[in-house]
Amino acid sequence: MYVCICNAVTDRQIEQAVFDGALTLEDLQRELAVGSQCGNCKSCAKECLASLRQQNRAVAGAVPCFI
Repeated sequence: MYVCICNAVTDRQIEQAVFDGALTLEDLQRELAVGSQCGNCKSCAKECLASLRQQNRAVAGAVPCFI
């Protein structure tokens, strides 16, 4: 899904940026230019970022199970 129409940034691109180390909206702006035009997408980009970071924390805290 497109998060930033002005710069054609998708949620998949944001997901990859977070996987590559983006932690803040400023990181996403620097890497993807999300929110750098009209700014209407900033709240959605922040929500995506928070959701992805929460998912990463849950995975990071998981205990591996070996069978």
